[in-house]
Amino acid sequence: MSLNYNKTPFLQYLTKKQNERKIQITTSTSIITNIKSTKFLGLTIDSILSWREHISCITPKLNKACYAIRVIKPFMTQNVLRTVYFSYFHSVMSYGVIFWGNSYLSNNIFRIQKRIIRIITNKGKRDSCRYLYKQLQILTFTSQYIFSMLLFVTKYRDLFLSNSEIHDIDTHFNCNIYLPSTNLTLVQKGDFYSGSRIYSHLPTHIKDISKDFKQSKSTLKALLLEHTCYSLEEFYQISSKST
Repeated sequence: MSLNYNKTPFLQYLTKKQNERKIQITTSTSIITNIKSTKFLGLTIDSILSWREHISCITPKLNKACYAIRVIKPFMTQNVLRTVYFSYFHSVMSYGVIFWGNSYLSNNIFRIQKRIIRIITNKGKRDSCRYLYKQLQILTFTSQYIFSMLLFVTKYRDLFLSNSEIHDIDTHFNCNIYLPSTNLTLVQKGDFYSGSRIYSHLPTHIKDISKDFKQSKSTLKALLLEHTCYSLEEFYQISSKST
């Protein structure tokens, strides 16, 4: 007599140096087996949190949005194309970006965004996009990642410890979020660690208004629209000069 088992997926979280252990557990009603990735709340999560599967999943959607804008461009104004961008491209690109936006594979998404910006503004492949982002008042992919991360930290600031809560030494950095020491890249690229570091690099005048979420949000966006960041390093340099 054959039994009908329910298959239950099991995802192991590993570092790049760890080897996956083949696991299969059989109970009276189900079989638990290994899987390489799983979908959770619209995000595709893989075992080493490289976000390769998720980025591969959204790339075709973003390419379709890019193609759609190219097709309708002759019949639409730039303002309409910008609206279409936010509806069909930005909504996909920004979803859950605080988790996967720090992956090196996210550069592929940035390249698609730059392509669509050039289409909207009728520019060539070799034209710089930096001033085009300002012209359209659209955040670069990197700036959107920073913006989303800062909104997350600002909204849930009570979950993060300040340096002043860790030690009693009065320093200029007391208002910064405490950043624990770690050499594990997986931790450093995580949303909690990255968010803490990005927030700590904010100009002081923005940190001072962080309790007013609405004002903080508009000020952050104005800062990031003014400086078209192509990398986190650019943001750290800009913010340090503004402090």
